[in-house]
Amino acid sequence: MYGYVYNRTVTPFDFVISLALVSVAAGVLGSLIGLGGGVVIVPVLTLLYGVDIRLAIGASIVSVIATSSGAAAAYVRERMTNLRVGMFLEIATTTGAVSGAYLTTLLPTRFLFAFFGLVLAYSSFTTFKRRHAAQPLAVSSDRIANYFDLHGSYYDQAEEREIAYKVTGTKLGLFLMYVAGLVSALLGIGSGALKVPAMDGAMHLPMKVSSATSNFMIGVTAAASAAVYFARGQIDPIIAAPVAIGVLAGATVGARVLGRVTSKTVRLVFVVVLVIISLEMLQKGLLP
Repeated sequence: MYGYVYNRTVTPFDFVISLALVSVAAGVLGSLIGLGGGVVIVPVLTLLYGVDIRLAIGASIVSVIATSSGAAAAYVRERMTNLRVGMFLEIATTTGAVSGAYLTTLLPTRFLFAFFGLVLAYSSFTTFKRRHAAQPLAVSSDRIANYFDLHGSYYDQAEEREIAYKVTGTKLGLFLMYVAGLVSALLGIGSGALKVPAMDGAMHLPMKVSSATSNFMIGVTAAASAAVYFARGQIDPIIAAPVAIGVLAGATVGARVLGRVTSKTVRLVFVVVLVIISLEMLQKGLLP
């Protein structure tokens, strides 16, 4: 059976309370930048509490579902989530996940971590370069986007105005989403770190829309895989319950915060988190 350290260092009550508080912060961050709470939950559980990595990943899946549940409803209500884009791109993400599951036994894990770290480093650089790109596209010649009417609009509370935007680069977006699903399956991590840059950079969606749509998409993906983790016994209620409650509360707060901050701020926070994840992946791939 998988193990964790809380019963040797702190009382179960203290473990649950402290983990719930950490999960609130994870939920706020995850819903704000569209990566899910697992970005914070997995390192905290494994490094701080000594939880087995498999149980940490199971709790991460729960946190992603909680983030999506807490934030997605608010984002959909505020028309910040582009549902058509989300469902359109999920086709490529799901296909990539199936391919990744097949390739898992063929590629060395260390190489994958290093490659993913380099990809994230490049994504953070390109996202940072677009920090002043606040104006969305007014015209799109993308045939797929026009045919499926993927364009949209939302009310930006920070700017106090309705912002209409056009979608472009759908073919490149589909390819990047396939890669996101592939990497997610190969490394067992959330693919929001690639989904947001793909929608922001390749398809020119506003940063807030990219974050909100990513929250919606990762929830769909996580819900599909949660049953597998549960069947394997990799979801421990003592760990998953405080994570779910904390992340849900945090995601609700994060959904309210996103509408009130500027797109530039969201982009900068996203870049910082992306750099941290990139360094962590490179460390796993390059250091012995």
